[in-house]
Amino acid sequence: MTTTTILVPAAAAHAATTLAVHTAGRGPLALLLHGYPLDHRMWLDVLRSPLAEQRTLVALDLRGHGSSPAPGDAVHTMERFAADAIAVLDALGGGSADVVGLSMGGYAALALAARFPQRVRSLVLTNTRAAADGDAARAGRDAAIATVLQDGRAAIAQAMLGKLVAPGADAVLRARLRTMIESTPVETIVADLRGLRDRADHTALLPQLTMPTLAIAGEHDAITPPKDLQAIADAVPGGRFVLVAGAAHLVPMEQPAAFAQHVGAFWAQS
Repeated sequence: MTTTTILVPAAAAHAATTLAVHTAGRGPLALLLHGYPLDHRMWLDVLRSPLAEQRTLVALDLRGHGSSPAPGDAVHTMERFAADAIAVLDALGGGSADVVGLSMGGYAALALAARFPQRVRSLVLTNTRAAADGDAARAGRDAAIATVLQDGRAAIAQAMLGKLVAPGADAVLRARLRTMIESTPVETIVADLRGLRDRADHTALLPQLTMPTLAIAGEHDAITPPKDLQAIADAVPGGRFVLVAGAAHLVPMEQPAAFAQHVGAFWAQS
């Protein structure tokens, strides 16, 4: 794996920053967009998988996450994440890429497909949804902001771990997740939560998508249940759906071999 940094200029209300980009493999580019409140390390098993024989896998640390510094943005909008991904793609030679997004990364991937459809060769949406937050979910984001500001990152990690992985998940996997969450700056968590709370609804976008699209669900995912991913596949023309057994919200970490198999087959057919 090779790590580089890419400068992203300031735009609108968002500060300039550098993004850490981690690459492995060969062939056409595939952008990997991580979930909240994680970083590129959630893709480590994927970067070492047979997918690296099909694509040059590019795992971003979104602004404020992992090795990418927090530039001080009050809100991380999904559109800003999408623009950052395009800046990375431009720095790597431009053109189009296969885009893979999990959870928050999936919301960013949909924002990217809405704004820059010509740059998306294919789309993999895993453990995510197209709809915006409802009132209860928005209230939950506000409660999480209050929690992290009062009790810190450990409280967020403790609250999330039981939802992110399936019952009986390996203790080392849980430790990896706790490490990632507790290393994410508080200001990043707050900016993420505000962006998640206020993100656009992309349900109406789905029937307009023309790129090959695969929706992947985890059997035990209570955050984005399988029906949400099935709905995405049903709404996108020619969309495909896969249910992965033994996983909850983090299919690429919990069942990396199955994830690589399904995505590899999808890329081979796209």
